[in-house]
This record gives sequence, structure tokens and C-alpha cells, in this order.
Amino acid sequence: MLDKLNTTLRSVPDRLDRVRRHVSSALRRHTFRLDRFQPSSLHDRDRIDVIRHRIRAGLNGQRQLVVALVAVVGLSMAVVTANATVGPDASPASAEAVAATDQERRAAAERADRGERAEPAEPAEQVTDSQTGRGAEPEASPSPEPPPDWVHPMPGARTTSCFGQRWGTLHAGVDLAAPHGTPIHAVGAGTVTHSGWVFGGYGISVVIDHGDGHLTHYAHASETKVSVGDRVEPGDVIALEGSTGDSTGPHLHFEVHKGGLWNAVEPTRWMANRGVEIPGC
Repeated sequence: MLDKLNTTLRSVPDRLDRVRRHVSSALRRHTFRLDRFQPSSLHDRDRIDVIRHRIRAGLNGQRQLVVALVAVVGLSMAVVTANATVGPDASPASAEAVAATDQERRAAAERADRGERAEPAEPAEQVTDSQTGRGAEPEASPSPEPPPDWVHPMPGARTTSCFGQRWGTLHAGVDLAAPHGTPIHAVGAGTVTHSGWVFGGYGISVVIDHGDGHLTHYAHASETKVSVGDRVEPGDVIALEGSTGDSTGPHLHFEVHKGGLWNAVEPTRWMANRGVEIPGC
């Protein structure tokens, strides 16, 4: 920027000199024309003298103005040149002043930058139990849902035969088909009274006494997972589905007995009364 200002100031004297020469030339031309003019009367001669006097006075004034402008320009150039020469050889005081100014500018810029950035809100102070004098109260956690009292004996299985007369004999249970080896579950809590191949055509089976006068029977399994006397809970795996005994394919034959074995009741209605649906019948 100093270089541009110096260039501009250096060109000012040349411009002023051109103006001065132009004004002087114009004044000389007018004076020459007045000298060639031959007045016809004394009155005309007096008017010409007045005009000449004004022209010379104007010329002198223009010259003085040019001289003054040149002096001002020269002084401005001297000041600019002196400021431009301040560098490594400047006095220590000047250098320290410049450094202080730069440091203040940087500090102001940093403050402005911090002001524009959003400061994270400080977390609100929390009052502890020790400060309030109260004992710590345990946080309430949602209570887990209690396990159901009754469940489906083989969830996802397909009902293939229902309770009732079939080929002249009573089909005393409901047949549920699923892939071989599917887990069989205890429908409710109770105690195992029978486990294994104990009823001829039923193949491998498990019987559970539920303690309320009802027993459930799970037949045609491939193997059992419990023994007589075991205590089971709803959903416990008691056997694996198979096709043992009088069976034409893998399935679970599920029966419900009331008051003792061989007193069968309709199993799907009995389970529905306990909130478990066995669809298909």
C-alpha cells in the first residue's frame, strides 16, 4: 500500500507542472492578442490596462499556488518515505510498539472467535443424598413379567388330529406334528410320574402330575429328558418329538386326564381355559 501511495504522490508534481505550463501558455496567448489590439479611444486603452493587470495577477497567483502544492507534496513524500523505511533498523521502542499492537490485534481476534463459538453448557449441579441428609433411595426398575403358569407343549407345531372318535375308537388326545427331534415342553408345573416306554403303543412317553387332580401325557417321543420324581416348571423340555409306538410319522400325542390316568378330557379346551390356544380343533 505504501508503494502505491508513493507512486501516486510522485506523479503529482508532474501533473501540477503540466497544469502550470498550460495556464502560463494560455495567459501569454491572451496577452499577445491584447498587445496586437489597437485601441481607438482612451477609454478602450484603460480597459485594456485593467485586463492586463488582472491577467498578470492571475498568473502570479497560479504560480504561487503551484509552488505551495509542490511544497506540500514534497513534505508528504518525505513523511511516507520515512515511515516506509522503518524496518529491522528501527529503534527498539518503535519495534516494541508495533509488536504490542500486533499482539493486541491477535488477542482481540481470539476473543471475537471465542465469542462466536457456542460454549458447552455446564451440567447443573446435582444435590446428593449426603447433602440433603436423606438416605439414598434405590431407583425403581421395571419388574420383569412373571413367567406364565401354562404354555404350549410344542410351539409352532401343526395340528393333524383332534380329540374324538376315530375309526370306531376314541382318539383321546390331540396330535401335533413338527420335524423329528423338536423339543417337547411341560405345559405346567408338576412332578414326573412316568418316563420312558411304559405304555405299549404310546411308545416313549412322559406323564406329569400337576397337583390339582390333572395329569398331562406326552407320547411317541424319540427320547426323554426327565426322570420319575423330577420337579418341572412350565416350559421345561421334558422330551424330544419322535415316532415311537403306534405312529405313522413324527408327532406329539398330547393327552389330559382328570382324577387319574385313562380318564381323558378334551385337551384343547382344557388348555384354552388356562390361556393357551392350540388351534386346529
